[in-house]
Amino acid sequence: MAVSTDFEVAVPRLVDAEELARVHVQAWREAYAELLPQHFYDDAARESRQAMWSGLLLREDAGERFRVARREGRIVGLVAYGPAADHQGHPPERDEQLYALYVLSSCYGHGVGQALLDQALGERPAQLWVAKDNARARRFYEKNGFTADGTEHVDQDLDGLVEIRMVR
Repeated sequence: MAVSTDFEVAVPRLVDAEELARVHVQAWREAYAELLPQHFYDDAARESRQAMWSGLLLREDAGERFRVARREGRIVGLVAYGPAADHQGHPPERDEQLYALYVLSSCYGHGVGQALLDQALGERPAQLWVAKDNARARRFYEKNGFTADGTEHVDQDLDGLVEIRMVR
């Protein structure tokens, strides 16, 4: 599939919170349908994500931590990044962390995820946590120089989903 450039990467605005929530939940449904139960994708999940994004976009450093990809004015992907933090008892291995990178499946293979990752981290060393069984995401990160460092974690907040840490 040819990579397209019919999208733009931009800093999200507070008015984007509702659309960000919709895209976030839809991207989770598309990426994790086989890994997580339905309640992670319902109206309550979307409302929770909208409240989360509203709060995050009010932060003073929002312009330094979040980007969205827009196609024809609509959000089709998002990325969250920043200083690395302890992850449920696991101290960081790098100074920077990719916290979230989600793209609607209709945009898979069109360069949206790559553009978001490039805007967020460039080629800098960083870490991220990814679902162990999300093979597509793991291949994408490996293509971008990330490798599993052997650290894994069972996330009880995600119904026991096993996550692994990847670093570069």
